[in-house]
Parts: sequence; C-alpha cells; structure tokens
Amino acid sequence: MEKLRLRLLNDEDVELFAKWVQKDHVAKWYEQPMDWIDEINKRHSEFNWLHHYIVAYDDKDIGFCQYYEYKQSGEEWHGDIEINGTYSIDYLIGDTEYLRKGFGKAIVKKLMEMIIAEPNAERIIVEPDPDNAASCNTLLSAGFKYDEANKLYLFVI
Repeated sequence: MEKLRLRLLNDEDVELFAKWVQKDHVAKWYEQPMDWIDEINKRHSEFNWLHHYIVAYDDKDIGFCQYYEYKQSGEEWHGDIEINGTYSIDYLIGDTEYLRKGFGKAIVKKLMEMIIAEPNAERIIVEPDPDNAASCNTLLSAGFKYDEANKLYLFVI
C-alpha cells in the first residue's frame, strides 16, 4: 500500500467523483449523491471546511475521501461525545477493481494520520450505515472501537 496517496481534489476530478457516487456499490450507502456533488462544487466557498482528496494508487485514481472538524458540519449524530476536538471522515472506493483488497483500511489510516496532525484533534467519530459491513469492519481493523452508547465508531487520539 506504499503506492497509495491522497491528493487534493481539483476541478478536473469532479466529473470522475460524480460517476463514482452514482455507482451502485457507493450510492446505496449515500442517500443523496447529488448533495455530495454540490458539496464538491462549493468546496471553495460554503464547504471550505471540508478537506477533499482523491485516492490514487500507482498513479491511478481509485477513490475519494474527506475529513472535517465535526463541529463545523452542524451535524448532530455525535451522541454525548464532546464536539470540541472531534473530527470525522468519509471515504469510498469508486473503482470496483480495488474493492475488498484492503484499500479502505489504508485510506482510513491515511486520513487518521492527517487528523492526528491537526493541533486540536482529540478524537475521530464515524457513523457508517450499520448494514455496511465492509465499512464497519474497515474502521475496526484501522483501530476504531464501536461506541455502543452513541452508535458510532470512535478513535481516541
């Protein structure tokens, strides 16, 4: 996985991202794929607090990921977890050739490294669809623990 890298998403990537979020294996986990496309298109204004990346492996674009400071999102799925110092992530593998080969864990680990470098980071929370076994298992294998009380995955830095 040493050939895996994250690069900032740019305007030329939007069309590829739009194709990925509409693929069956991705769209079933994201209720509003068009909302994601809108976020990407507004990444320099309204959604500039999100850090968007294209995942490349051996110079081939295979997926997308992002991280963000949770309190900036306005989301309210954190339960009783303190929001100051809390980050969250999203990730997907768009190229089906790279599914079920350990790339998800590698992507999550790269995102964790980036968040750990943030000066105020204390924890990472993620709330995948409970039926998305692949994503849930990916988080566990990357070191997250399932927080039963809050029904989310938690990594404490």
